[in-house]
Amino acid sequence: MGLPYNLLVILGLTASGKTKVGVQVAQALDGEIISADSRQVYRGMDLGTGKDLAEYGAVPYHLIDIVDPGYEFNLFEFQRRFVEAFKAIRARGRLPILVGGTGMYLDSVLCGYALVEVPENFTLRQELAHLSDEQLAERLRRISPKLHNTTDLLDRQRLLRAIEIATCGQKGPPPDFHLPVLSPIVFGIKWPREILRCRITQRLKDRLQQGMIAEVERLQQKGISLATLESYGLEYRFVAQYLKGAIKRNDMFQKLNSAIHQLAKRQETWFRRMERQGIKIHWVEGDKEPASAILQQLKSYQGSIPNRQ
Repeated sequence: MGLPYNLLVILGLTASGKTKVGVQVAQALDGEIISADSRQVYRGMDLGTGKDLAEYGAVPYHLIDIVDPGYEFNLFEFQRRFVEAFKAIRARGRLPILVGGTGMYLDSVLCGYALVEVPENFTLRQELAHLSDEQLAERLRRISPKLHNTTDLLDRQRLLRAIEIATCGQKGPPPDFHLPVLSPIVFGIKWPREILRCRITQRLKDRLQQGMIAEVERLQQKGISLATLESYGLEYRFVAQYLKGAIKRNDMFQKLNSAIHQLAKRQETWFRRMERQGIKIHWVEGDKEPASAILQQLKSYQGSIPNRQ
């Protein structure tokens, strides 16, 4: 391509408009999008995860709708599937554009996490079976005092899996896997805080009106238990609780809206952490034609990308 970068990254908080911007940039640069979203990998989970598939048009996308709900997709698999997509896009002479807001997925690529596959440890699970969820959470905190993915503390199966991974003695990547050499340039979409808050709430209202509750009901009818759906957090957790009769509809909306705002705060904290670790994020204003701003910066961009210090 003759460009000083071989990967374009577009990140942002929930409801910041990442998909729309990513598509506009991909159309202008002959790119293909790789999703960095931990829930959009699941088929049938559309409104709740904000796939906005209609926005893609003719732009190819990857790592969306690749597994069924109930399948345990994880960071290890994301990293490997990212590499497959990245290499295939580059082989076609096109630009890979990583778009998303799942901080750990973004970090695994930009910081080159060395990951190993951790099989289920049945002996350990038997040992943990008698412990309460609170005791499991405390054990995980002791093993991983710098725990970042706090959603692991909210579901028993996630707790067990997180403890398995944290106690695994293997270190380093398998010898047959290596991340490709990446020269990324990273853009972030930012909004004034109050405007973003309004966008988050309005988007939730829109999704409920578009049939998000019916989506969860369809998944349940296909054999996905409400307990499994709850484990996916946020929209699926609170809608499942509503369908179980545990909360009323208005309570569901209020609690879910609050939870999504809390997610945005955690994402903001994560992105600041990325910057402290040496990842340069070029921020563009979400309310001022962000795709055009990205394209304008790329047009004048020169030299290597100093993403790591």
